[in-house]
This record gives sequence, C-alpha cells and structure tokens, in this order.
Amino acid sequence: MKISIERGALLKAVAQAQSVVERRNTIPILANVLIEAEGDSVQFRATDLDIEVVDKAPAMVERAGATTVAATTLHEIVRKLPDGALVTLTADVAAGRLTVDAGRSNFSLATLPREDFPVMASSEYQSNFAANAAVLRRLFDKSKFAISTEETRYYLNGVYMHVSDGPDGKVLRCVATDGHRLARVDADLPAGAVDMPGVIVPRKTVGELRKLLDDDEMDIAVSVSETKVRFATPDITLTSKVIDGTFPDYTRVIPQANSRRLEVDAAEFAKAVDRVATVSSERSRAVKLQLENDKLVLSVNAPDSGAAEEELAVAYDDERLEIGFNAKYLLEIASQVDRENAVFLFNSSGDPTLMREGNDQSAVYVVMPMRV
Repeated sequence: MKISIERGALLKAVAQAQSVVERRNTIPILANVLIEAEGDSVQFRATDLDIEVVDKAPAMVERAGATTVAATTLHEIVRKLPDGALVTLTADVAAGRLTVDAGRSNFSLATLPREDFPVMASSEYQSNFAANAAVLRRLFDKSKFAISTEETRYYLNGVYMHVSDGPDGKVLRCVATDGHRLARVDADLPAGAVDMPGVIVPRKTVGELRKLLDDDEMDIAVSVSETKVRFATPDITLTSKVIDGTFPDYTRVIPQANSRRLEVDAAEFAKAVDRVATVSSERSRAVKLQLENDKLVLSVNAPDSGAAEEELAVAYDDERLEIGFNAKYLLEIASQVDRENAVFLFNSSGDPTLMREGNDQSAVYVVMPMRV
C-alpha cells in the first residue's frame, strides 16, 4: 500500500479513529487503526469491540492495500506535522512496517496484520431515517449531563432514545437520569422513525457522536436495531452496540402538579449559584433557596469554611418556600437554558422540582432537593 494525503484530511480522520481506541486494553490489535486504501480514497477503521468508527478521506492511491498501525502514535505524528504538508504512507507488509513521510520528516512504525483486525458484524436495522445534525445535537447535548456514572445501574449509563407521545403527536425523545436529576428532551419525529425500537445509547457513543454533529446543514443517516445503533455522514460511519437493559419508567418521577412558579434570568441565576457555592463543603455542595414575593435569596452555610448569601430579583408570587439543592446539579440544569429565562416549578421542600425554558415544553428537567 502506498498513498499520499493532505495532512489536514489525515488528521481529521485519524483523530476520530484514535478517540475510539481504548487506552488500556489487553488485545494489542485494538490499539491499532485499520487503514484501507482503494480507488481514490482511504478509510480508517477503529474499534473497542463496542463502538466502531469508519472515517473516509480522499487520497492519491499509488498502490491499493491495507495495514494496521498504533492509532495514538499515528495521530501524535500527524498532529505535529506542519499545516498543509503532503503525507505519504507506505506499508511494507513483509517487514511489518509503515513509513510516514512528510517533507524532511520520516517515521517507521510497527504494524500488525489486517487479518487480525476485528470488524463489527453487520446488522439488520429495523428502522432507518434521516435526522438533521442540529436536531440530534440538541437532543443529546441537553440530556447527556444527567447520564449516571454508577456501574451497578448500568442501564442508566446512557441516553434512552425512543419514540414517545408529545403534546402534539409523536416525538423523538432522549432521556437521561442518574436518580438525582433527569433530562427529557423532545424533537419532531423524523419521517421513517415511527417504528424505531427504544435504545439506550452508551455514554462513550454519545461523546463520539458529538464529533459528527457540527455541521448544522447536514443530515445524519440513523439506523436502529434492538442491539445496535448507527449514525452516518457521507464520510464517517459510527456504529455502536446499545446497552442491554430496560430503562426505568421515567414518567413517574416527572412532577405534574407543581404549582409554585419561579421565573428567573438563567444566566444571572447560574452565576449567583456559582458564587455562593464557592464556600460550600466539597462533599455536599448544598445551596439553600429562600423564596418569597419577587425575591430569591441563595445561601450557603458551611461551618468549616464560611457562609455566603446573595439576593436576586425574580418573578415569584406564591407562599414562602425554603428548599436545598446540590449546587452542581443546579448549575448543570441552568446551563441547558438557551433562552433568557428559566422557569422552576416547586411543590414543597421535599418534592422533586421541575425546570424548563420559559414556556417551552420540549425540554424539561427534574432535580431532587436535599436537606440543608
């Protein structure tokens, strides 16, 4: 195999591939990227056996062929080459080496046979549809902060993507929760998605998918089966196993009858929470909210480190309420608000609180209170 490729195109393709590779693995071939050159393009394939990414780039292919090389090493080399450089990759299968030439730089890397590289088995997908990149980005970006990191409840270690009933008909919905907070985000149901099985997309896949979603104009081809999900652009295909488990009935924890309404400038609220939380103890990071007529007082009282208090002008005309929250959870939820105002709906100091953006019902967040 011998190819020449522009450094920028090579870097983009190798960067996507090497981020999938597991840093600590006991199978040497999984640290490698499979490079396959044919026609006028080259594709880079990487896998950790749960996720597979294939990235295609245009190249001048002098000799078609394939080899595998350490993904992180190749990425580091290409990253450090000068912008605009023309990079030549030459594989000597017999010697088990790949040479990387760019200008006066020359590298010789060890390779492993392509036959050893595991390729993810193809799957029959029950549902195939196209979704706009901006729509998918909003669904996953606004829900992923609530993914659980607790390994014992593995079925919460991802975003539950499924078809559900919205106020005006069927919607594509993403939900994540860790038991302390919950995010539920809706989008119009894309054509062809109505029969999609509900799947739990793993945390790592959500992170890798984010790299495909930067171009707002692009449509992403989405394919879903009971065991796999695939997202594809013309250049990149990301295939992932889904989490084998049942996502809990999240509708039961979304409060329907919270009537005490607080409306506050989301950015001001987040800054105030951040300021007073500076003195809270690291363990609990508890912030107390005291609500009365058009006034919100945020306070922290940490015997070891000190106390803090800040007052905000808000829209609130219900009876007085004192309620405590983990500052980190409040900040994460407030940072999801794209509009100016956040609306909090309370019931009592011991019940879950609902938050949404103004009157927009398409994204709702639930956060559990804590004792302060």
